[in-house]
Amino acid sequence: MALKNQLQADLMESMKAKDEVRTSVLRMVKAAIMKFEVSGDRKEATDADILNIINKEIKSRKDSVEQFTGGNRMDLADKEAAEIKVLEAYMPPQMSEDEVKQVVLEVMNETGATSKADIGKVMGPVMAKVKGLADGGMVNKIVGSLLK
Repeated sequence: MALKNQLQADLMESMKAKDEVRTSVLRMVKAAIMKFEVSGDRKEATDADILNIINKEIKSRKDSVEQFTGGNRMDLADKEAAEIKVLEAYMPPQMSEDEVKQVVLEVMNETGATSKADIGKVMGPVMAKVKGLADGGMVNKIVGSLLK
């Protein structure tokens, strides 16, 4: 549970430094982890579980940034963007489009997929290989562009 301990240590550090944004975000992540642990199987969150939680929070904030930008609320959009930066620091480095394209091409060769009708045969294995390392939207866009 190294990531959970790291989050706790970083929370304490941000509280001492009076970094309000970081403290707020880390408290939210800690609460989401506790909610995960008490729901369902009542198990302790693994690093993979915590990364999934953080990824969901990042996606939620990206959606909020789009909504706030569309509603001309740049103050709120900037706040959400700052929170995204804090969260992204805990995620593994993301794959580039070229790296994802390479994985998609490998899966297409393995499955023999050639048309848009085969998109399901490609998306599942690709997402399994790039889980946590690439955005699903980007993967979908690349798969769609390579299948005709």
